Amino acid sequence: MATTAQTGSPQIRPARISKLGIAAVVATVVLWASAFVGIRAVGPSFSPGSLTLGRLGIAAVVLGLVVLPQLLRKGASLPQGREWWPILAYGVMWFGGYNVALNAAEHLLDAGTAALLINVNPILVAIMAGVILKEGFPRWLIIGSLVAFGGVAVIALGSGQRSTADVAGVLLCLLAAALAAVSVIVQKPVLRKLPAAQATWFGILVGAVCCLPFSGQLAAELQAAPLPATLGLVYLGVFPTAIAFTTWAYALSLIDAGRLAATTYLVPGTTILISWLVLGEIPTVWGLVGGAICLVGVGLTRRRSR
Repeated sequence: MATTAQTGSPQIRPARISKLGIAAVVATVVLWASAFVGIRAVGPSFSPGSLTLGRLGIAAVVLGLVVLPQLLRKGASLPQGREWWPILAYGVMWFGGYNVALNAAEHLLDAGTAALLINVNPILVAIMAGVILKEGFPRWLIIGSLVAFGGVAVIALGSGQRSTADVAGVLLCLLAAALAAVSVIVQKPVLRKLPAAQATWFGILVGAVCCLPFSGQLAAELQAAPLPATLGLVYLGVFPTAIAFTTWAYALSLIDAGRLAATTYLVPGTTILISWLVLGEIPTVWGLVGGAICLVGVGLTRRRSR
């Protein structure tokens, strides 16, 4: 990046996001949306803690096949000293606490409502990124976030006609959203030093260790679980966890935390679409309109002021 000598403008414009970065964002949104449906589907067979441990254990093995050869290469280095603190923090909060809270919430709420409630997260991330990471509060980020949040509210209006949210479930979703928002801010500096896959794998390992007390419960539930539920657990470990958290970390290394978090406004609409295709749930008019508004809002967050 450099200033433009011909115009004498001191402004430095960020580089455009690569096609690979855009693909990482799209993959994250779709896979995280599918996770809400998957968690709801396997919920009757697995309790919140054991589901989290199983999901993280599978993700640790799959992602370890990629990361371990990198770490065993000559010249590769591990985080040192205080560099472990943020990794431990987002490992405990995001991979551990967030997942347990969300799994528990989806025992009480449907997938669409849970996805909607989690989407207070981008607003929290944008505020904290502006204050803590000094990303500021760009005009189009604020406008786009408000528009996208309006789209989420429209979807919520339609969802509210179909189901009644349990108060405990709502509080668990809000807790999960807060844990995720803080974790995004904590993870951002780590990605300046570590590749996305390594940063994700270390966090997954920390979360899995935190959930080891649920190992006996997981073993018992795996024995009793039907095959589709077990396959669903494997899917959650490989795709929405190992792959999607890595693509998220890669995108976060390229994009401001506030702007990237705004793209997750697409998750509720995508969740409704996946529920329609997989579970046969027909989206309401409110859901379609709200999803379109979310798309417009996310598009606005990508605009840059002159």
